[in-house]
Amino acid sequence: MAINVAIMGFGTVGSGVAETLDINKEAITKRIGEEINVKYILDIRDFPESRFASLVTHNADEVFDSDILIAVETIGGARIAYEYTKRALSLGISVVTSNKELVSTHGPELIKIAQENNCCYLFEAAVGGGIPIIRPLYKCLAANKITRIAGIVNGTTNYILSCMKDEGIDFDTALQQAKDNGFAEANPSADIDGIDAQRKISILSTIASDGGYIAPDSINAEGISKITTDDMKFASSIGCDIKLIALYESGEDKPVVYVAPALVDKSNLLYNVNGVFNAIMVDGNSLGQAMFYGQGAGTMPTASAVCGDIIEAALGNPAENRVWTEESMEITPYDEISADIVVRADVPAKVIGAANGYECEVLSDEAILVKGIRHKDIAALVSGSEAKSWMHYLK
Repeated sequence: MAINVAIMGFGTVGSGVAETLDINKEAITKRIGEEINVKYILDIRDFPESRFASLVTHNADEVFDSDILIAVETIGGARIAYEYTKRALSLGISVVTSNKELVSTHGPELIKIAQENNCCYLFEAAVGGGIPIIRPLYKCLAANKITRIAGIVNGTTNYILSCMKDEGIDFDTALQQAKDNGFAEANPSADIDGIDAQRKISILSTIASDGGYIAPDSINAEGISKITTDDMKFASSIGCDIKLIALYESGEDKPVVYVAPALVDKSNLLYNVNGVFNAIMVDGNSLGQAMFYGQGAGTMPTASAVCGDIIEAALGNPAENRVWTEESMEITPYDEISADIVVRADVPAKVIGAANGYECEVLSDEAILVKGIRHKDIAALVSGSEAKSWMHYLK
């Protein structure tokens, strides 16, 4: 007996899912004990050149009124995808997805619906593409209190910054190169403004907080469009590289969560993560530190993660639906966050003089590391020392 699957959205990821299920059919059947059968592909478009063209339907009712057991949501966005996901889960159809916008925005509601209807809502591919991170947090690291997550979770921005460093080109040129090579969308704002990373750290933070929902719009996100070639040269001069970092810390009172460019010291494993690759560092109170590294996007890597969830759903594991609180959890206001920052100044002594008791370390003739400074004190420090700029520092 076959397990019937519908793929909703036949774009980059959806087509990769169909391909993966087909080429690995024998191995997947062996692992599940039953065959996975793609019965429908729901899309508004036709795909006459695809070998899966005969499976395409434009009628959602045809999908939902059938014997589908698992729906793959690879539509993207949070409108039609939300409508179809909610409809499927309400009918007891398990849903697997790569849609970080939908999960981060409507996760609490959709997980609850899945639980109420004894089915699964799984989203391994929503963070890190093909990198296993969601299930390890839920299962392998379940005995730990997760104290910190710091990662490069957007391949587009990492590619752009790598090009700026390696080729000495400016941001606009690097962005165009990313578009030409298919690593950036025509409208790349979600990537370069930090919104994509904001959604992903929302999901990871919520899991790390034992389901205390941390909404994406509560997380301060800064992108990379202001980074210059001069900034890249400065970073190299002090043994650092600039990366867009998504960060979660459990905090003493409330969690600390934000997305921002950071100077990553060469002693940090994230320093060597270049191009379109992603890496996520997880600290647990029993584990210590672990790093998850791999291709964070792309057709087949992301499809690999989606298909892993299809197998989980086929095996019937609704325990994956860990409860997320319906109300958003409070996080530490961005101004109240304490962080290590590097201040760039012509006269380093002025920075030390304006630091008002914060511990400082001289890194070079124009760079001072200020440790544990509250964000709301940074503006006064920078203006008081006539500094050129400042940036988060990760060692």
